Amino acid sequence: MTTTSRPGGPGLDEHSLRNAFGTCPSGVVAVCGLAAGTRVGMAVSTFVPVSLAPPLVAICVQRTSRTWAVLRTLPALGVSVLADGHEDAARALAAKDGDRFADLATDTTPEGAVHVLGGPTRFVCSLEAETEAGDHLIATLRIHAAHVEPAIAPLVFHRSGFARVTRPLEGTSR
Repeated sequence: MTTTSRPGGPGLDEHSLRNAFGTCPSGVVAVCGLAAGTRVGMAVSTFVPVSLAPPLVAICVQRTSRTWAVLRTLPALGVSVLADGHEDAARALAAKDGDRFADLATDTTPEGAVHVLGGPTRFVCSLEAETEAGDHLIATLRIHAAHVEPAIAPLVFHRSGFARVTRPLEGTSR
């Protein structure tokens, strides 16, 4: 067992805090849009359903993200929950250099939301609000449309790597 001091105290450095955060598994989403005819997108591992009425989700992005600086100006954003097996897509969308969309199957809505195909859920969203949170921004997105493929398992990020969701067999107890 590893322990750390209280937040801001001695012993709580970025490495130990990153390890602590890494113990909480999270889904991975692609946030993408069309800017001047070019696909722009990024992978995000902090995605949270927020509200049913109004329909809202939130993502957390680094304040220094050049990609978010472009995406936040677009009228429509595609938020794609990545599927188990989309590890290469997540890595490509997180890359600093190169064509993030090489070898990715995508679809673009008439509004300009770009989706990575093959995932369990796709949302069409627009930026509702941003809140500063330390070195990140919390971006609240309004959902305008959703498409769900419930049989597809999501990609999970855990301890700085990808993991699988396992479910009990139908009819068994947890």
